[in-house]
Amino acid sequence: MTTDKGLREALADRITAGGDLRSPVWRQAVLDIPRHEFLRDGFFRRTDEGGRTGWEPVRPEDPAWLQACYSDESLVTQIAGTVMPADMDGRIYRQPTSSSTLPGLVVRMLEELNISDSMKVLEIGTGTGYSTALLCHRLGDRLVTSVEVDPAVSGRARVSLGRVGRLPDLVVGDGLKGHPENAPYDRLIATCGVLHIPGEWIEQVKPGGQILATVGGWLYASELARLTVREDGTAAGRLLGGAISFMLARPQSPPPLGILPDMTEGEEREAVVAGDALEDWTARFVAQLAAPGAQRFGLTDEEGPVDVLLDVERQSWAALRNGGGRRWLVRQGGPDRLWDRIEEHLTRWREDGAPGLDRFLITARPGGQTITWAA
Repeated sequence: MTTDKGLREALADRITAGGDLRSPVWRQAVLDIPRHEFLRDGFFRRTDEGGRTGWEPVRPEDPAWLQACYSDESLVTQIAGTVMPADMDGRIYRQPTSSSTLPGLVVRMLEELNISDSMKVLEIGTGTGYSTALLCHRLGDRLVTSVEVDPAVSGRARVSLGRVGRLPDLVVGDGLKGHPENAPYDRLIATCGVLHIPGEWIEQVKPGGQILATVGGWLYASELARLTVREDGTAAGRLLGGAISFMLARPQSPPPLGILPDMTEGEEREAVVAGDALEDWTARFVAQLAAPGAQRFGLTDEEGPVDVLLDVERQSWAALRNGGGRRWLVRQGGPDRLWDRIEEHLTRWREDGAPGLDRFLITARPGGQTITWAA
């Protein structure tokens, strides 16, 4: 019978072979911290029957539970903001709101954080507490502060951390505001996605300290960014590459679409950039820079499929349809021309050689940020 110790060793070997686990100190943390102790409440397994994505609970009594805890996969632990695996039998058709991130990504981020002894770390997004425990293993409990917006999630993490003998400073609150009471920090790591780096994070990290966070948008292309805080109160760095994705911080979730505009109105033209350009992750990231308020969804009308971009706040929209072969048509309405701006950005990016996300630079300051690419 395979023991959890054997499963931990196999997991460490797997993520070492994948290049995420690179140093002995983090390997020892993976070997010593039992991930299954942070999944005692179970997780949700995805189902895709009948064309719908559903979720069904997997609890510790399930023979598949322990093996899955040591897979290099993200495991959904909460649905719709409140529903836990213990709350139900059967299947639920709602959106995940919390998960245990795949261990390879957790460890890759910890490696990228460049931690050394005696550093004080602020973690944004406690989640199950597994990554918090790895940090505590490396630094000791007193140097780790972790903020979680959901009181129930934080409470379960506290219990799980206690089971493995860890007592960091756990805070319930809005992680976008950091935790000034324990500042300044040497490092800040976020295990949720953000639209932009909050000014509070920059203010709470020492000059020369680093921020590691996934930056993205409502078109759902994102990337891991590592920034160094500077003496002038800004932070700058680069994207690290690898198409990293996290659930967005809840206060930065997109607004409801509401009543859709009449898409028979507006002005139609032939698109310079084909609508399927947004199937590419990096191209979609570039499009977000041009239209940060846009959301994307699909519709079907009497003429066929339509790819829609909608900025709810500005009530601007663009609807794209294939006109045959590589010919695409775009119809736009509202005060902004979303596709015009996206086309301009994508055309410039392509003219610069379509650089990968690891060649993008980010500068953040209280009140805003800029992301550019190096040609």
